[in-house]
Amino acid sequence: QVQLVESGGGLVQPGGSLRLSCVGSGFSWDNYAMGWFRQDPGKERVGVTCISMKSRDSYYEDSVQGRFTISRDDAKNTVYLQMNNLKPEDAGVYHCAAEVGQVTAQTMCRNAPQDFEFSVWGQGTQVTVSS
Repeated sequence: QVQLVESGGGLVQPGGSLRLSCVGSGFSWDNYAMGWFRQDPGKERVGVTCISMKSRDSYYEDSVQGRFTISRDDAKNTVYLQMNNLKPEDAGVYHCAAEVGQVTAQTMCRNAPQDFEFSVWGQGTQVTVSS
């Protein structure tokens, strides 16, 4: 079964940290770029951060630059999102996505149209930032 399963979301106070994980199965992980997207019901999808195959390059949306870090462990078919100094505006449902091929991280995160369907899409994990 082709799937991505996210975990690690939760409630955190402003200034706090969370680490999200996404485990993939059922597809050739090494051949996919990976990304984290924030999308709440009825709102546009935002490419938060992406990483290309073999970690050749990464991209961060301006508002998270310097606070979030994406990494991938290809031996474990897992991509991580370390979120530090969280702000209320970071709250939302975070989805993990996989896109096949040698797509750059910026292309995956910034250039995909809103109606573009990634090769694999996770069910999402809720992040709440509140005091």
